[in-house]
Amino acid sequence: MSKRILVLGPNGFIGSRIAAALSSFGWQVRAGARNPLSAGLRAPHFEWVKADFHALTTPQAWAPLLEDVEAVVNCVGVLQDGGKDSNRIAHVEGPRALIAACEAAGVRRLIHLSAVGADAAAGTEYATSKAETEAMVMASELDWVILRPSLVVDRAAFGGTGFLRALAAMPLAMPVVGGDQKFKPVPLSDLAEVVVRLASTPIINREIVDIAGPETVTMTQTLALYRGWLGLKPAPVVRVPRWMAAPAIMVGDVLGRLGWPSPLRTTSMKQLDYGAAGQDNDWAERLGIRATGFGRFLSQNPAGVQDVWHARLWTVRPIAILTLGLFWLLTGVISYTAGWEQSLAIIRESAAARWAWPIVWFGALLDVVLGLALFVRPWTARVATMMFLATVGYLIAATVLLPHYWFNPLGPWLKVLPMMALCLFVAATDARR
Repeated sequence: MSKRILVLGPNGFIGSRIAAALSSFGWQVRAGARNPLSAGLRAPHFEWVKADFHALTTPQAWAPLLEDVEAVVNCVGVLQDGGKDSNRIAHVEGPRALIAACEAAGVRRLIHLSAVGADAAAGTEYATSKAETEAMVMASELDWVILRPSLVVDRAAFGGTGFLRALAAMPLAMPVVGGDQKFKPVPLSDLAEVVVRLASTPIINREIVDIAGPETVTMTQTLALYRGWLGLKPAPVVRVPRWMAAPAIMVGDVLGRLGWPSPLRTTSMKQLDYGAAGQDNDWAERLGIRATGFGRFLSQNPAGVQDVWHARLWTVRPIAILTLGLFWLLTGVISYTAGWEQSLAIIRESAAARWAWPIVWFGALLDVVLGLALFVRPWTARVATMMFLATVGYLIAATVLLPHYWFNPLGPWLKVLPMMALCLFVAATDARR
């Protein structure tokens, strides 16, 4: 029987690849996720269990998850508080109980994924809480290894790497705040191989290791390389002053609090300014891995049309959500206020004239409710679908009652059709991972 390993965060950008690599190497992966039923659809051969750090705050709560486990890989991390994300829970309370539970259960090996810049001096809650986690791990009796990767890149993209691709795909110029920040990008496949080797052998033990790639690139160089990788013509880099970017960063902070995480937040900028390259060391030689530079990684993983679409639609999607939500919301508000009498007059042209008041009142209420509901992150896709279906019903009724408006030169019915396409776009692009 193969050995069992508990992977925490196995449905995330990094954790999913690490879990897959461990499984390929022969480990029996017990995958601990906040929502194991939905996460398990992507990797049905893992042993999925519920692992919500908000509930796992005592060693006793962790005990069932550690039964028959020989090693643990912790890939859980959040950038900034907001929605269901909490730095304190993800980086301190949960890991503290996990460490104590591992010691009590006799699970010796713990591989903890941290990050370059996880130092209190960075001045963010993210870094401070990450540093506190590292201190707890180092003070434990476990055979631990702490990995601090620099910018992790992969054919897939999420969070920061997705945002970099979006900037690289801008049509006229590539905007950047700063531009001289440095990375040592490490391919996710290399990082996964590191974890596999460390889980299997104690080549490195009780050490903090920066996993930095062999090639140093600045932010502007990263954007240029990504733009070329996407097959787009070169474009100039526009350096955006900090004061000009401040409102966008503030909006990103607010949206993050509301459950719409954005890479463009205060924490991101402070961490980049503090340093995201990491320290050079001999991790590749010690583990017998041929580290891959950023340029070689891009050459070995050519972009497909889906990568170009994703990069270009990264900024289009939030604009689409905002436009669609405001369209419905303002339509309802106008119907209730300045457009009330005109709305009643239109309905009174039809056979439903006797019900004009309730039709307009209910229709406006539906517009306002759906417009606001679209901005609630967990509901967005379903609300967009409801908008589409409601509009289908609306057009059927409009065609029966007021068919002549199809031929109106202002096109009140025809103009609804592009909005329906926008509903489908928002619903179809809802996936985050």
